[in-house]
Order: sequence, then C-alpha cells, then structure tokens
Amino acid sequence: MECAESLRVQAYFDGEVDALSAADIERHVEHCAECRALLQDLEQTRTAIRRDLTPGRAPPELHARIRQALDQETAVNTPRPNRWGRTTWRTQPFWVGALGGIGSAAVAATLAFLVLSPSITNPLLDDLVAAHVRSLMPSHLTDVVSTDRHTVKPWFAGHTDVSPVVADFAQQGYRLIGGRADYLDHQRSAVVVYQHGAHVINVFSWSASRGALPGNTTRGGYHLAFWKAGDLEYCAVSDTGWDELLGLARLLRDLSSRDDRE
Repeated sequence: MECAESLRVQAYFDGEVDALSAADIERHVEHCAECRALLQDLEQTRTAIRRDLTPGRAPPELHARIRQALDQETAVNTPRPNRWGRTTWRTQPFWVGALGGIGSAAVAATLAFLVLSPSITNPLLDDLVAAHVRSLMPSHLTDVVSTDRHTVKPWFAGHTDVSPVVADFAQQGYRLIGGRADYLDHQRSAVVVYQHGAHVINVFSWSASRGALPGNTTRGGYHLAFWKAGDLEYCAVSDTGWDELLGLARLLRDLSSRDDRE
C-alpha cells in the first residue's frame, strides 16, 4: 500500500512546501523506506529528463506576435472624450472582442507571461531549491566541517570545479559551518554553508555561463539571491528573511571586490 505521505513528499520534491512542512517531511523520510525510494526515483527521473531532452525556445516570430497583440490591446483601451467633453475609456465586452479577434490579446498576455518570463520555468531555480532542501536532510549539509576559511577554501580545490570566496562572518551574525560539493549547471559546484540564528544559508557558486542570471526570487518558501563576481556566479538560498540573506550577499560581494583589487 502506498504511504499516506507520498503526495506531500512529491510536493516537497517540487519545492512547493514551506520550511516547517519541509522539516516535518524530512523527519518522516528518515524512517520511511518507501518515501526515500520515491525521492530517489523522482530525482533520477528529473535528471534523465534534463540530460536527454533539450528545452525548446519560443521562436522570435512568436515573441513579435505577442508584443504586437499587446500593443493593439493598449491602442484599443485608450481614453476618448465623449460628446459632452468627458473622458471615457473605449472598451469592449470580452465576447465581442473574442468574436472580432481582439480577444486574442488576452491570450497573448498569458503567453507573454509564460514565454517572456524565463524565471517561471527556469530549471536552475528548481535545482538550487532541491539542492538546498537535500542539504537539510541528515548528513547532507557539509562535506568539510570547519569555521576556518583556510580549511574550507583549500578543500574545494580537489572536489569542485571552482574556487569561491570563503570567509567567516561570525561577528556580523553569519557563522561559517563548512562546505560541500554539489552538481549544478553541468559542473561540480561549490557550496559554502553559513548559519544565521536558527537558519542555514547555502551559498552556491559555479562558473559563469553566457546566459543572464535570474533575478532575486522566492521559490517554495525559500529566498534565492543571485550575484556575479569575476568569472563566478553565486546564489545564496535560505528560509531566513530577505534582509538577512541580502546582508550576507553584500558581505561576500565586498570581499570579492577587495580580493580582485589585491
């Protein structure tokens, strides 16, 4: 019989639960072999899909048609003075627009939301959240445990493809815990782990690609802050507050700038 928690485990895998629920599910998975196997199957399936299937991109012609339709919608809904000199808005009922072809702009707006907003379906966001959640499971947080940057930073040299900036900001409230290796964007990425109060902050880093970094966002109850320093791209992930997360990001960016000048 299927475990009663299987649906929640699937939601957990998709990053659709809050931090409290995630912790509860992780405790359940520790003692449920069926749900552990389910998580492994889901991870293997997602890995196979991303490895074997090439994501499609909307052609430029579709982008152009969407923008044209939105421009037409803007032109239709313009203020016009009536015969008494009062300004009115020229609008049409939905069914009239649909029959006359103008209703297609509403569809175009939906398509624009999906096509022109890559962060909605950006697999990098899913990978980062999944890696962060996995790290919170028992014995997954760190491969090297130390508060000394001179221990953590050299460890990355033999285990990852990048050498990130590492520092202990305990005086500012961000205690260095250690680091680990992960697989992100088709490379061995480095993860520096900090603790801020009761919250864990994973700082991922990988070699910069030609694509644009996503903007700061929230996914599944976790905040993701992105920045670039030199030839590396970074993302700090945590369920702590935005101010606290961005505070660590600023400290790391400032440290990277000082290292570049020296």
